[in-house]
Amino acid sequence: MKKLFLIIGAPGSGKTTDAQLIAQKNADTIVHYSTGDLLREEVASGSDQGKIIDSFISKGNLVPLDIVVQTIVTALQNAPKNIVIIDGYPRSIEQMQALHQKLETQNSVQLTKVIEVEVSEEVARNRVLGRARGADDNVEVFNNRMQVFLKPLEEIRTFYKEKNLLYKINGERSIDAIVDEMNAYILSLV
Repeated sequence: MKKLFLIIGAPGSGKTTDAQLIAQKNADTIVHYSTGDLLREEVASGSDQGKIIDSFISKGNLVPLDIVVQTIVTALQNAPKNIVIIDGYPRSIEQMQALHQKLETQNSVQLTKVIEVEVSEEVARNRVLGRARGADDNVEVFNNRMQVFLKPLEEIRTFYKEKNLLYKINGERSIDAIVDEMNAYILSLV
């Protein structure tokens, strides 16, 4: 059975970088995905599912939740490694519930832990605005993204805490310290 680790955190928490570095350190055993990349790969594959996804993306519309979850589950089942990390998911109560329900109906992938990279709003803001990589790295967009992240956070934390799946990491340290802790923790569970 494959082991799934979800990594959540505020914009600027470093969750994507952390996940990428852990996958690189463990290239023989761990694969890392982001939801957006999975959807784009499905479109590029030319599959029927990819054509449906493209019909939404090409018009700038959100891909329906059931399609996103099915794309994630299919990628998990087809993953070339037995340990899979997905960062930035779930972003909503609906995404959390939909993935949980889907995973309950199969026996090839087990949600092992949800790791939250905790940073203060101030640290997240300074990181995002300090990197200023694109048009979406400004105060107004950051504030909106932060609110989107925070709105469902307590309910997501409670859901996973009750299932003994939530693990929090201090994301305000050096990237090496964060990655070393997260990497050791993941490897201790597999």
